[in-house]
Amino acid sequence: MLPAVVKLCCGISYPHLRTMAAVAVIGQEITHLQRWGQIQHHMRTDAGFKSNETKPEDLKPKPVKEDQLFYVQQGQEAMRKALTMLEDKDGWKVENTESNGDVICSKVMPGARKVFRLEAVLEASIDDLYDLLFVRVEDMHQWNPSIQHLKVLKHIGPETIITHEASAETAGNLIGQRDFLSVRHSYRQNSSVYLGGAAIQLESFPPQAGFVRAENGPTCIIIQPVDEDPRKSHFTWLLNMDVKGWLPKSIVNQALPRAQLDFTRHLRRHLTASASSLTGEDRNIETR
Repeated sequence: MLPAVVKLCCGISYPHLRTMAAVAVIGQEITHLQRWGQIQHHMRTDAGFKSNETKPEDLKPKPVKEDQLFYVQQGQEAMRKALTMLEDKDGWKVENTESNGDVICSKVMPGARKVFRLEAVLEASIDDLYDLLFVRVEDMHQWNPSIQHLKVLKHIGPETIITHEASAETAGNLIGQRDFLSVRHSYRQNSSVYLGGAAIQLESFPPQAGFVRAENGPTCIIIQPVDEDPRKSHFTWLLNMDVKGWLPKSIVNQALPRAQLDFTRHLRRHLTASASSLTGEDRNIETR
């Protein structure tokens, strides 16, 4: 099955900036980041996402090397485009409704590619999900059998990473093994977390033998609190993928929503196992 996709990213070789040009770019970047909170707040409000009454937090971007700004910008732009897709309510059609309340909708975008939106409620806090899906993303293969490996190639500040991911060879896989190069960008605003990104290209990291290099994005995940229970989170995932190769669209459009359901099932199992483990540790402490 295709890997669970928090995959995000998009990149090419970046020329070295002269000192004066770098100053100008950094100035533009700071302006862009300051406007980012306003853009996100507007998108989430119009799209019906939950918003708090407090104003968006002032963004204070950490210094980034001039030759890395490109990747930060690519991650931010991917997230902006993904949120714009979610903001547009027209054209979404229900693909699957699960007994546990999970819903997958799809929409045909220009170019006839389908994107898929999963809505779910997970038994985990926002911080726990952020830790699993971004901070400890390299451990994802330990609980998701769809992933063979996931490696962080570059850390670009605390909010942006470059990753390589390879899907596992699993029974019933309609698409076959793919690998991905992605730029992943995280963003926190008030009590919500956003994870976004898109595919990139690196001359130093060509497609791996035995894999087809697929492309993600723009894509994003939005994690928001459930008001009545802080131990639960609303989970919205926009999956937007070009699997490449010569597969019929009908096969791809069956496999992608199934991959979303598989990912969410594996994630729930891991969360349940982790919660049980913590409960057992607490009991052992009480009996000492």
